[in-house]
Order: sequence, then structure tokens, then C-alpha cells
Amino acid sequence: MELAGGAGARSFGRAVAPVPVVTWQDRLRATLHQTDWVPDLGARIGSLTWWRGLATCTGLIAAATLTAPGVKPIPGFVATGMTGAEREEARTLSIAPLGLGASTGRRMAANDLVRPLAETPERPVIELTATLGSGDSFGAALQRAGVGRADAARAADLVAGEVNLADLKPGTVLDLTLGRRHDRRTARPLDRLAFRARFDLNLALHREGEGLTIERRPIAIDHTPLRIQGLVGSSLYRSARAAGAPAKLVEAYIKAIAARTSIGGIGADDRFDIIADHARAATGEVQVGQLQYAGLDQGKKKLRLVRWEEGDGNGGQFWDANGQSKRSGFMGMPVAGRISSTFGMRRHPLLGFLRMHKGLDLAAPSGTPVYAPIDGRVVLAGRNRGYGNFIKLNHASGISSGYGHLSRFAVRAGQQVSRGQVIGYVGSTGMSTGPHLHWEVWKNGQNVNPRSISLSSVATLSGEKLRAFKAKIANLLAVPAAR
Repeated sequence: MELAGGAGARSFGRAVAPVPVVTWQDRLRATLHQTDWVPDLGARIGSLTWWRGLATCTGLIAAATLTAPGVKPIPGFVATGMTGAEREEARTLSIAPLGLGASTGRRMAANDLVRPLAETPERPVIELTATLGSGDSFGAALQRAGVGRADAARAADLVAGEVNLADLKPGTVLDLTLGRRHDRRTARPLDRLAFRARFDLNLALHREGEGLTIERRPIAIDHTPLRIQGLVGSSLYRSARAAGAPAKLVEAYIKAIAARTSIGGIGADDRFDIIADHARAATGEVQVGQLQYAGLDQGKKKLRLVRWEEGDGNGGQFWDANGQSKRSGFMGMPVAGRISSTFGMRRHPLLGFLRMHKGLDLAAPSGTPVYAPIDGRVVLAGRNRGYGNFIKLNHASGISSGYGHLSRFAVRAGQQVSRGQVIGYVGSTGMSTGPHLHWEVWKNGQNVNPRSISLSSVATLSGEKLRAFKAKIANLLAVPAAR
């Protein structure tokens, strides 16, 4: 065979790769590349690496110093300062050019084509707006805008014939048009005046000849009440706001129901029902008025409250659907002062021994008014031993109250007083160490702490008032809910 001989045998091993030759330049380049020339000079102080870094830093500083170009002054030009007329001209021109009304500057010299004007021409018509301020009068606002005194008075008389000028709200915008005047020494005539006098009324004044006429422009208003219903969810306030109720309306609703039920006891599955006065103008404006109905459906328990005014000037209270109203609260403080002595046992400041203090002492300057905390009738207004000048009031539910050490009286025995009415003035009469009010309260003849008295009363409608009340409920509940 051909492959049997040693001379003819083929080699099947790998070929030997040539070994590259590394020059000294390559070794130097690799060494320089792997060397850290800028080590941290704060570490390994004194080591070979540290000294190498110090040499690098010194070399860089020396190179920067040797190659520094030096500091050479740059020549500049400083303009001379302007004074007098030149400065005034430059200042004015820098603020506004001549074409925009500058008062000085360079102008074209007069020639034969220039004719001086006898007087500056005026604009034939001026259109502007004026705004009524707080406590402002209608006529004064017109005169400030440039309307003559006679036209302002005539316009005020015409407007007063349509609306009460005192009812015009601050911020009302008056659209004015002033016409051409015949003499510069007189005010421009009022050609036109237009404004919104009420939510449902626009007024416009026009000049006809030498006089002014007024035109009423009524605005159609839809007074259908606003009704909003929904689930309470995680938050009664946020759910009502998300349903479209204004913030103030939601606050009034929560305040109304909080007087009859616990807010914390309202569940997520309960439903709220809110009905309020609502006015929508044909021009698109909307006004939301008072809360009229507050309903809360808690399944087996339903709360229905309706605003109702008995005609006694109470401002309208919330009554339940059965025609009952419960009023509750605590006695108010009779004087603006601090409590200097509380109810209970104390050492008497004059007698020096322990003694029951049957009321509250309220420190206040002499002459400070004393107010009736609740409605009542004066049964005593005179001198009463150690109490000095003393007033006693009888109230409802077996409650009486007394006020001692007064300087003088503002009521007399037998007089009816209402909450907040001044009945006397702080003094220091009787056994007193200084000006203060001694305030006592009796419940069925027994002394009690004045701050612990809770007052409540229930009023009930009947007859014609109850029928009118039921009719109002039916009308409100017939309003569809807003979508």
C-alpha cells in the first residue's frame, strides 16, 4: 500500500502556530497603560503609589505654570456721560418712540406745509366700563367714569324707578358709551348705559334727543328646585359633591342631618336626598339657593327634614316630615370674660373658710355688658345682700338663672328678654374683691353647674300650617332627580 511506508506516511497532528514577537515598545506601552498615575493622595501615604501620584500632580502644576499666557489688559471704550437735554432726550426715546407718544425727541423742522392746530381733535365716542364698589353709590360710580352730574342724576332716577339702588351688588359692571361734547369745558354726554340690575333683569339707557330713556330687558328664569340623590359610599361629602351638589349645599345638608342622627352611623349603602332652591337664567347663569329638603334612607330608618318658617322670624328651621321641630343646645356665656372661679367647694376669698360656690365667676372689666344666655322673664332686678346688684331670670323647663355684683341694670322686673339681649353691666357691688360677674343657674330650684344645662324643646305644627307644610313636602318630592 502507498501509506504503508514510513516515507510516504501523512501527518494528522495540528500545525504549530508561530509565536508573536513582543517588542520593548509594546511592553512599555502596556506598563504605562496599567499604571495608576493619579491615585488618591489621601490614602496609603508614603507608599510608592503615593509618591508616583505626587510626582504626577507636581508635573501638572509645573506644566500649567510654564504654559500660562499671563494677564494682559483688554483695551475698551467708555462713552462720555450725557447731561441736560441730551440725557432727557435719550431717556424718553428709550421708553417709547415718537410714534407711540414720546413727549420729547427729534422732530421734523417746521416748513411752509406745516400748519399748527388750534386744538387737538377729540375722539367722537368713548366706550368704557365702570364697576360698583362696596358701599358705592350708583351716581358716584357714573361720575367717576366721566359722566356729567346732570346725566348721572337722571340715570340714577331712571334706574331707581325699576330697582332699588341699594340692592345693586358690589362688582356690578356698567357698560358706558360717552358721546361727543360741544365744549371742552363740559363733561361728555351719556349716550348709552347697560348693566345687569338683577339675576332676572337687564337695564339699558339710551339718549333720545336731549334726554335719556330706560329699557327693561327681562331674563327668563327657571325656578325648578335642584334635587340630587345618590349612594353615600365611602364618604358622604365626596359622594354628594361628585353627584353635582355645590360645597356649601353639602355642608348645609350634613349640618341639618347631624342634628337628628349620628354622622358616624351612616353606612356606605345608605342613600342621600338633597333638594335646594335653584334658579337657571335663559342666558345660562345658575344660582343655587337654600337647602329645602334633607333626606337620608338607611333602610328601616328614614330621615326626612324640610325647611319651614312659622312666621315668627326664626329664619326657617328644619322640621321632620311629621311637622315637629326639636331645638336643643347649651346656655351661652352671659359675658365676654374668663372663668376666675368654678362651680363647687372653694375657700371664700373674703371669709377665709371652705364654702360651696354655687355658680361661676367670670372676670371682666367694669361696665362690660351682660347678655341673657337664653329667652326668659325678669323676676328680680335689685339689691340682694352679698350679691349686690342682682338680676334673676326665669326660663322654660324649670330653669332659672342669676347674675350678681352688677354695676347697673338694663332691664326691670316683669320684663321679657330674648337671648343675646343686654340685661346689665359688670361691676363689683356686694361682697366682691373686684369687677366680675357671679352667674348662678337653678334647675327645679336646685343649684347646678351653668355649663351643664342642656336645653331642648319640641314644637309641633297643626291646622292650616300643617296642611301647608304637607303640601310643601309633596311639591318637593315631586321634583325629579338631576341626571
